[in-house]
Amino acid sequence: MQGIIFDFNGTLYWDSQLHYDAWKEFSAILRGEPFTNEEMRDKMFGHTNEDIIEYAIGHKPSKEMVEKYAKEKESLYRQRCLQDRENFKLAPGAVEFLDFLKENNIPRTIATMSEWDNVEFYIKEFKLERWFDLDKIVYSDGTIPGKPAPDIFLIAAEKIGLAPKDCVVVEDAIAGINSAKSAGIGKIIAIDSLEPVEFYQNIDGLSGIIKSFHEFDRKMFRCLV
Repeated sequence: MQGIIFDFNGTLYWDSQLHYDAWKEFSAILRGEPFTNEEMRDKMFGHTNEDIIEYAIGHKPSKEMVEKYAKEKESLYRQRCLQDRENFKLAPGAVEFLDFLKENNIPRTIATMSEWDNVEFYIKEFKLERWFDLDKIVYSDGTIPGKPAPDIFLIAAEKIGLAPKDCVVVEDAIAGINSAKSAGIGKIIAIDSLEPVEFYQNIDGLSGIIKSFHEFDRKMFRCLV
């Protein structure tokens, strides 16, 4: 492998529970009852806000509805991030792993279905410019289909100048794993930030499962072989 693409939420930053709680609350507002755990897993993680709202209400939402609920939900989410200072940090082992990638000039970027307000928040709070070229970060700008469509990883691979088959993707969500498969990504690593390891063991197409970035096999990069 020559480069790496990270999902962000639940991967580099273990915030899945915060999103989970916020969408539980907003799904109840949208349809009168909250999403079930299965719906959260299948319809929320890795999807755009528009996709989630459309699923909740059962039809295509208006642009105004998407903007209203997305802004309210994401504002609540960011407040919860800042209030949870103990856990408001990059994932275990992430800083050391990102330093390693930078020191070895391994191409890297982020491919997230978060919208710009959240991405800007992450850049500021986590100082992401330390490791990433900010103009190569791919995020939900209203033109990219949500995961499991392959588009976001195809764009991310192009941004770092590599073919998808030469990239590693690190993901935590089923939709993201399926997106990476569809994009023809060379190796897909699941990180169990929310789900137990057993959840991923029967998923086809994974090259590995890690509990933290301390466990990432750095030798998979060709430049180090």
